[in-house]
Amino acid sequence: MSRTRDRHGRGMRGPIAGPNPLTRAPVPLRRNERKSVFFVSCVEDAVRRIEKSCPDALRDVEIGVADVPEFEPQWAGDRALLAAAVQPTRDHPAQVVVFRRPLEHRADGRRDLQRLVYRTIVEQLSALTGLSIETIDPQGEAGRDDD
Repeated sequence: MSRTRDRHGRGMRGPIAGPNPLTRAPVPLRRNERKSVFFVSCVEDAVRRIEKSCPDALRDVEIGVADVPEFEPQWAGDRALLAAAVQPTRDHPAQVVVFRRPLEHRADGRRDLQRLVYRTIVEQLSALTGLSIETIDPQGEAGRDDD
């Protein structure tokens, strides 16, 4: 038996472990894929909540997700960026990009991650649009730490 097939009892590894024409059973999501799927659902939930409370905040704004920032801005210093708000240009609409890995590192669990993602998007939209946080989040959920 090859050592790479079922090393340490963790299942098959390598290209044959992924979806391929010979695979009949569905391949379970890997741990990182499950995390990213949950993170995207947190972002979608936050956007839906904001659409209900203040649709003007999302007008002509694209919301995106990236694992980590792909640039080293001089103004960030030694702090990790959680998100970035990009002003619109002639060719591109305004954008809010939320960075998955830094937010996951700061969250104590799934519920905390949902709250942190929502809070981060509200703050970025406030900075981008000039609307107050209270206008975007009239119930004050972005500032609440208990649930």
